[in-house]
Amino acid sequence: MFKNYLKIAWRNLLRNKSFSLLNILGLSIGLAVTALILLWVNFEVGFNKFHDKKDRIYQVYNKYSVDGEIWTWNSTPKVMASVIKKDYPEVEAVSRYFYEYTFLFNQGEKSLKAKGTIVDPSFLNIFSFPLVEGNINTVLEDVNSFVVTESFAKKMFGEVPAVGQVVKMDNTDTFKVTGILKDPPNNSEFNFEYLIPWAYVKQKGWDDEYWGNNSIATYVLLKEGTNYSAFSEKIKSLRKAYDKDAPDMVTYLYPYTRSHLYSEFENGVEVGGLIDIIRLFTIIAIIVLAIACINFMNLSTARSEKRAKEVGVRKVVGARKKALIWQFLGESILISFLSALVALVVVVSVLPAFSDLINTPLSIEWSNPWFWGITLAIVLFTGVLAGSYPALYLSAFKPSAVLKGTFNKINTLIAPRKVLVVVQFSVAIILITATIVVKQQISNVQNRKLGYNKDQLIYVQIEGAVENSYASIKAELLERGIAASVSKTNSPITESWSNSWDFEWPGKNPENKTLVHRMPADDAIMQTMGLQLKMGRDLDLTKYPTDSTAAILNESAVKLMGFEDPLGQTIKDNGIDWHIIGVVEDFVFNSPFQKIEPLVIEGAKAWFNMIHIKFNAQYSIAENLAATEAIFSKYNPNYPFNYEFVDEDYAQKFISEQRIEKLASLFTLLTILISCLGLFGLASYMAQNRIKEIGVRKVLGASVSSITTLLSKDFLKLVVVSLLIATPISWYVMNQWLQDFAYRIDLSWWIFGLAGILAIAIAFMTVSFQAIKAAKSNPVKSLRTE
Repeated sequence: MFKNYLKIAWRNLLRNKSFSLLNILGLSIGLAVTALILLWVNFEVGFNKFHDKKDRIYQVYNKYSVDGEIWTWNSTPKVMASVIKKDYPEVEAVSRYFYEYTFLFNQGEKSLKAKGTIVDPSFLNIFSFPLVEGNINTVLEDVNSFVVTESFAKKMFGEVPAVGQVVKMDNTDTFKVTGILKDPPNNSEFNFEYLIPWAYVKQKGWDDEYWGNNSIATYVLLKEGTNYSAFSEKIKSLRKAYDKDAPDMVTYLYPYTRSHLYSEFENGVEVGGLIDIIRLFTIIAIIVLAIACINFMNLSTARSEKRAKEVGVRKVVGARKKALIWQFLGESILISFLSALVALVVVVSVLPAFSDLINTPLSIEWSNPWFWGITLAIVLFTGVLAGSYPALYLSAFKPSAVLKGTFNKINTLIAPRKVLVVVQFSVAIILITATIVVKQQISNVQNRKLGYNKDQLIYVQIEGAVENSYASIKAELLERGIAASVSKTNSPITESWSNSWDFEWPGKNPENKTLVHRMPADDAIMQTMGLQLKMGRDLDLTKYPTDSTAAILNESAVKLMGFEDPLGQTIKDNGIDWHIIGVVEDFVFNSPFQKIEPLVIEGAKAWFNMIHIKFNAQYSIAENLAATEAIFSKYNPNYPFNYEFVDEDYAQKFISEQRIEKLASLFTLLTILISCLGLFGLASYMAQNRIKEIGVRKVLGASVSSITTLLSKDFLKLVVVSLLIATPISWYVMNQWLQDFAYRIDLSWWIFGLAGILAIAIAFMTVSFQAIKAAKSNPVKSLRTE
């Protein structure tokens, strides 16, 4: 019986090649989109979950009430780890994690810049990063020992055994390789090439016991059987016992496996994060697959007249409804399997490009039985879903009506197909609207006034001998005309690396905990960055030596501090009195999508990490870079010259939103393509069914345009209905999305109008092709059989 069903299904596919091709193409696109999104979802959901003890690993978080709002953050004081280990017997192990940093390693003539971090020796007992060589209990015991990844070992030492090798870090400290780790998986939060023991922090004098210095991450491994809720209640009062400045701050543990997906908090409550994007695109995958299934339903039921007599004859000779349902389901499952094969080829072909688009290294685990099981389940589900309605519909034909030729009058069921077309185009219009809104939001923010000039501006990290040679480097850059201006800062102009609520100013409310950002800088910061001066002057240590403790405020800081005349006022930070010499217009130094926060530019008595160089525009970028590299190589020969363009750095802030826009555009195009395939097939079948009517109308003098209008208007009515349904839905969805941005566009009427016009135009072009073709046909041929 099954063999018979399969043979009939295959013959039907070959007999109706055009409709079969449309069905397979539509389903294969739907399955390919679903597969790509599910591969990405599987990658993101599996983040950080490869650790053996993952269910007992937690990261330490803080909560604190500021102006009636509860803030949440995951940076902690360095001293907290030892206190947790000492005071809480429920803790099996605790490790600090110094944020990843790039150092230069040398061995003879060989050098390598690598990113790594500093951890407690217990780090390797908490997390599952297997050692290829070395003893997990001793590899980080000695202050000058360190472990490296296989990639680091290969790049640094080649084929020479790495364990026992000695290298210099930053041309100062010597380290001995005591172990080799497997490279961290791609879906790991940590991205290190080496690990250095925490004893090194103490040796360098970087350790402190100041509870207000929240600058590292702290991870905790609870003992087996520990009640998480009870322990959370116990540890929340930790700060009260040790932190005199913030006794009301709450300490709590957050499950490590959730941190990747749930990174956003509002008023102390977890509200989402990446999981929201995952849910969104999972819904899109389901919708695209559903639209492909709708196509199948529409095309299958549209061909009902051709299958009606077959069903009628089968029923007359004794076929039961159940058998007919299985036959039609078998046909749809066969098409689903063929579509899956096409989809698999498509996925393999586009996976590298898709991985680049979403900046995630995706791959197919061919040997994983779960992959094949889930694939089979999706294919079967798609086949049953797509074929269920046509199977029930076709198997319900009454043989007496069919064989008498009265089938069309008795059982046309036009309404369901109209509903399905409306659903398809409603989704397409929503996606078109979403794409337009995202694109407009990105464009609007990109055109936002920056408040500084990012052209011809680079920054270079201060490392090696640069700090001691800064005056010579700066002088040579300016004297040779390579740079128009040079300034040191503690961070790139595009970021804020330091903030505090401990700033003091005259009249400040002691309860005011507003964060104020700080950006230490030396001479000519306004000239170098192109900041817009509102009042006062720039930093100038040559003319005003006291500018080492001078400060420049942005407009938001002036507003926060309530200064009517800020010049000459004094504010206090880190135990230093800073006298205000200038005010600059607000400029974008963090997310361009959010409001600008208060900022204080502190003078040269602060600390520095970066050098910003404003190139002389009289020379080309290439010439300036070559000359600058030569100068840095002269004064810092042991380090490669690495730089970043500020305009390129700023452009990176739009990557996430641009990725969403590209994905939305891609899925919109695919949704429209699938919808148009179905519409094309329906229009073709409609034109074929009305070919004799068209012939009579042409004989009676009807024009091509009137016939085209006649055949197209019913479909265009459905698109207009789709527009009416989709507009309020898309307005609500996109309005909710825009609420996440403080700096955002307004949802103008033209956005929805444009989406509607595009949808109508696409539908008209799809339908009119078949309509014009039918209208131009020779009426003699269509009427010859009458």
